[in-house]
Amino acid sequence: MPSFIQLSDTHIVPEGQLAYGKSDTAAALSEAVETVNAVLSRLDPIDCAIITGDLTDFGTRAEYERLKGIMSRLNLPYMAIPGNHDSREVMRAAFADQDWMPDSGPIQWSRDFGDFTLIALDTLVEGQHHGMLCPEGFAFLDAALGAAQGQPVVVATHHPWMHSGVIAMDINNLRNGAALLERLEAYSGPVRMISGHVHRTMTTQIGRVTCQIAPAPCHAVHLSHMPDSVNSLIMEPGGVTLWQWQDSPQPGLASNVIPVGRFAGPWPFYEA
Repeated sequence: MPSFIQLSDTHIVPEGQLAYGKSDTAAALSEAVETVNAVLSRLDPIDCAIITGDLTDFGTRAEYERLKGIMSRLNLPYMAIPGNHDSREVMRAAFADQDWMPDSGPIQWSRDFGDFTLIALDTLVEGQHHGMLCPEGFAFLDAALGAAQGQPVVVATHHPWMHSGVIAMDINNLRNGAALLERLEAYSGPVRMISGHVHRTMTTQIGRVTCQIAPAPCHAVHLSHMPDSVNSLIMEPGGVTLWQWQDSPQPGLASNVIPVGRFAGPWPFYEA
């Protein structure tokens, strides 16, 4: 059964620094890599991993090299799209040797998993926190949807269109997400949208499109719906998301959030 791991919002900073002075994002990503490697032996084969944006905190060459060093220990190939903390051209240079990296324009790509197609879109607006799909992004999406010919599709973005209730995050979501959802609603096959940006696990249904936000391996965005809340981070447990195709009871993708770290167990529920 085809499947992939989703990481998001790794926010790697230069050596010797903590993100926002609080979060050791490099240690968190290292632990996430160790967690994924440890579970691979007891899962059906995993095809690859993806990172849905905010690979770095400042978009510097040194940060991308540090991320690549940590990710080199992952026992899976991986691909990525940028988030608002990334720099498109610095990221392009860092991954110029990868076949998924386009030579110019938005950093976006698609992959046919057989049972479904994954379409990864670039929503970065340089220098801004909010996201937008550019005309080239919509053209890429239209072409990829046409090539998928009605088979199930997963669209990956950094910025979500669904709202989280955290006001400071929602005002910086995907500003033209309505136009994206209109295209997805018109597609003839099943569609799912997966994103990052909010550092929390969230799911909703918009029309017939299931939308899901992935957790980060490091810090989370503090969950507060109060209008006077200051946008804040909180050191909740990190996670990665396993996406796995299931043939029954009806063919489709199932998601499973895997907490980052080592935990006591497993123990049989009943002794023999």
